[in-house]
Amino acid sequence: MGENFTFRQMVGSLRKAIQAFPDKRIGKNLTYSIEDAGLGAFSVFFTQCASFLANQRAMEETKGKSNAQTLFQIDQIPSDNHIRYLLDTVSPSLIFPVFDKALAELSDSGHLNEFRIFNGDLLIPLDVTWYFSSKKIHCDSCSTITHEDGTITYYHCVLTPVIAAPGQNKVIPLIPEFIVPQDGHNKQDCENAAAKRWIQNYGKKYSVMGVTISGDDLYCKQPICLELLDKGFNYILVCKPGSHKALYKWVELLEEGIDRHTVTLRRWNGRFQEIYTYKYANHVPLRDSEDALWVNWFELCVSTEAGKILYKNAFATNHNITDKNVEALTVCGRTHWKVENENNNVFQTSTKVSFYGLFFWTVSISHNSLSVRMLWF
Repeated sequence: MGENFTFRQMVGSLRKAIQAFPDKRIGKNLTYSIEDAGLGAFSVFFTQCASFLANQRAMEETKGKSNAQTLFQIDQIPSDNHIRYLLDTVSPSLIFPVFDKALAELSDSGHLNEFRIFNGDLLIPLDVTWYFSSKKIHCDSCSTITHEDGTITYYHCVLTPVIAAPGQNKVIPLIPEFIVPQDGHNKQDCENAAAKRWIQNYGKKYSVMGVTISGDDLYCKQPICLELLDKGFNYILVCKPGSHKALYKWVELLEEGIDRHTVTLRRWNGRFQEIYTYKYANHVPLRDSEDALWVNWFELCVSTEAGKILYKNAFATNHNITDKNVEALTVCGRTHWKVENENNNVFQTSTKVSFYGLFFWTVSISHNSLSVRMLWF
């Protein structure tokens, strides 16, 4: 196992990426370096405090030194407006090497093994989140929603893949995929187009690690499933009855105990017994067509002893399902919510501080424990 990837090393990796940023300035107005601007923006979102840099400038004036200098190695602390001026036109792709560096360090140090699921795969949930919206401020890259009253909401959103695992309260962010106006205005079309693009762009890079992709019902469509298989991914995707009528009709016709199976477990939740009923069937058609992809289907229904349903959801997967692994598969399918709770919600909290049009996702390790947070500006 390699050495831990320290916060200082993480900042060093980030600094190296920032050095490749283009500098549009001409003339002698070079008081602040691109590195100081990039690290200054990073520091704001690392601390999630809009007034951080202002406080640091005041500290520097009164005490001669600031935390921004000691923690983030910022030479001179720029203003928010100066950061925006320098970074607004920088392509987010220039920061992507930081993702790869962090992931490689996690792998080399052995920390990535903490995220392996029941079959040794890494679990990568996919989800989309908004990171900017306004009815006044907009740009050529904005997607739009036209409301019934004629007003327009301008917004930006992004597909946010992460590595997650059952029992882990942290996630490891991966290179994202931005949704662009030509992806369409329909939520399903937008997400599917971005998901296909991400799979095509990064499938070979990540699938060699052994990966199961998870996602909601929007992704449980034959074109995306075929893309996943083509790039070497496994998948566990939410599979709703309303959008997969042919599959559910097929499942209903299967003989119980022969082609369709049921596993029932009882659990005490601290107050009362919960009944976990798992149903599954291997080799069923994803859609009603001659070229339908054959998938494996499973469902979990959690209920009280009186029959009240507490939770119910179903999934499609390419993993072969047995009595022994259906519970683990279901836990992985339900882990999809972590991409929102432990990644996108942090991101949305950060974007309430400010918006600069460029992002940083960072992963730092200290004291043998992972600290993962997404920081966007």
